Amino acid sequence: MKQRQEKLYQRIVAAIGESIGAGRYTIGMRLPGERELAEEFGVSRPTIREAMIALEIHGLVEARHGSGLYVTAPSGQLPSPRELDIGAFELIEARILFEGEGAALAASVIDDEALAELDGLLEQMAGCDPATPQAMEIDRHFHQRIAEATGNTVIGTVVETLWSLRDRAPLSAHIFAEARREGVHPRVDEHRSIVEALRARDADAARHAMREHLKRVVDDLLNATEVEALRQTQSRIDEQRDAVRRRLHP
Repeated sequence: MKQRQEKLYQRIVAAIGESIGAGRYTIGMRLPGERELAEEFGVSRPTIREAMIALEIHGLVEARHGSGLYVTAPSGQLPSPRELDIGAFELIEARILFEGEGAALAASVIDDEALAELDGLLEQMAGCDPATPQAMEIDRHFHQRIAEATGNTVIGTVVETLWSLRDRAPLSAHIFAEARREGVHPRVDEHRSIVEALRARDADAARHAMREHLKRVVDDLLNATEVEALRQTQSRIDEQRDAVRRRLHP
């Protein structure tokens, strides 16, 4: 049986673990910055971010505001590849591929009934609280309805599977949960642009609108995880400040 291929960010997690074990990075030592690591490993910023979040989830590193990521535990506690099977950025990359082409195909065959359903979903999206689970379900239904509009059962099944993995895979679920806590919600205007391209039966415009929308999701996730790291650091600073105040003013 062919051995399962290791993901890029998993390789980085393993490589950093080996570096910790070899003494290149010791507990309390600062890791190189994202840009430096991206250049060292020849990968993108999202890949480095997933690797860093994977290490942080398992308590191997911690973020310190204005300073970077520091080693907090030995490499022996590294997570297994199965534990970190799918990351959010990898998932969005697959969605850009499948949903972009799916939107292009849907534009050439979509019927008025499907367009009316998408219009209704846009109204629901605009009318509900974006922070609620309902908004996420509407978003999911919107994307799945476009996949169904292609008339290709395989495309519909693939898109449904990708959405299911979003909340089932631990690393992906963690990143999306942090994004929701930091106020990242579906943008109605981007979804409306997709529908207008479908209504015009313009395959190129539908592909472009879908891909641009999902690329914006990547940017939102990157920004949200940066904000979360700052929030955690600020919380630690506040705790330390309170401790000092208690010592000075018993």
